Amino acid sequence: MHAPRMRGKIITAAAFFAAGGLALTGCTAGEDTNAEPTNNSVEGNQSEGETVVIGFSGPAADHGWLGAINSAATAEAEKYPDIDLRVAEGTNDANLQISQVEQFINDQVDAIVLLPTDGAALTDVAIRAMEAGIPVINVDREFSSPFAARATVLGDNYGMGVSAGTYICEQVGDQPDAVVAEIAGIDALPLTQDRSEGFKDALAGCGLEVNNRVSADFTVQGGEAATSQLLAAAPEIDALWNHDDDQGIGVLAAIDAAGRDEFIMVGGAGSANAMREIESGDSVLQATIIYPHTQAADGIRLARLLAQDKAMSDLVEIEVPNRVVLNAPVVTSENVEEYLPTAFES
Repeated sequence: MHAPRMRGKIITAAAFFAAGGLALTGCTAGEDTNAEPTNNSVEGNQSEGETVVIGFSGPAADHGWLGAINSAATAEAEKYPDIDLRVAEGTNDANLQISQVEQFINDQVDAIVLLPTDGAALTDVAIRAMEAGIPVINVDREFSSPFAARATVLGDNYGMGVSAGTYICEQVGDQPDAVVAEIAGIDALPLTQDRSEGFKDALAGCGLEVNNRVSADFTVQGGEAATSQLLAAAPEIDALWNHDDDQGIGVLAAIDAAGRDEFIMVGGAGSANAMREIESGDSVLQATIIYPHTQAADGIRLARLLAQDKAMSDLVEIEVPNRVVLNAPVVTSENVEEYLPTAFES
């Protein structure tokens, strides 16, 4: 295994805060402050470098989006001959995932990309990896401490809600008495809370509010059951936002079974089947909000850059950012052809 060239340059979160918020580009003791930076041009970043070993651990692929996260990460690593990717078996058991990260630490991998099944539960072991000089790239579900990751790649959950609410305002905002419904995911999760908060805030901008709301569990069965409950309680709806396109399969099944078509529907996550519904023009589903399934793939790229002492070539800054939040665009019939080729299957 190649020794990671950049470990001597890692500035831990502890050092960051002890220095009163010094930028991550600060130099460690003994480092030559006049040294020329690594070639971080597009060509320099893409060219083959020293082989790096990256450990990747994520939850079980029991959901279309999670399956896409895993496959995109693997496919991205395969593009680079200088990446040796070690993939742990996907799991929803936090204790098992902790042991997987511990094994990565014991193996002295050069970087770890981690989508934790539970961010709080994986925080301590991620801190241990950082203290061992192994940069951790946190994906999707945040740790509970800034000490636990060198870089974090996130989708914009609040932004998803804002995008959905803004689109609905554009469609029915001129109706002051428009009835808006919401089918959330798992209410206990911060990501669901963030999506609902963004949705509420955006609707307020055009004088609307959520009139009927239920929560499901990101599954087809849960989506169908929750939607049946909502439709029974709301005889008239003008617009509906469903947080997740996987559970959206069940949502659409319940809508069809009830014979309801008086409203427009917005989905969430950006699955291929949702986009095909939009493309058909024959569905209540008029739009979906992207929640990128490329987050772990982006994490793989950042891990490679960190381990090879490179930076993001499109930035002037010579260090990889410590936080990247991806966009939450709206997909409609007008732009679906742009997004469908890279969408994931539910």
